[in-house]
Amino acid sequence: MSRRPTSSSIHFLQELTMADVAFVVTTIAVFALVALVAKGVTKL
Repeated sequence: MSRRPTSSSIHFLQELTMADVAFVVTTIAVFALVALVAKGVTKL
């Protein structure tokens, strides 16, 4: 028996995916910023 996903569950999955993408992008940005700061500190 196959269940078709309802529009509310599809909407929830899209929100979850966007939250995951935002989290990954933010994490990468933070690590890049930390790497730049560390590179700048080593030049002092």
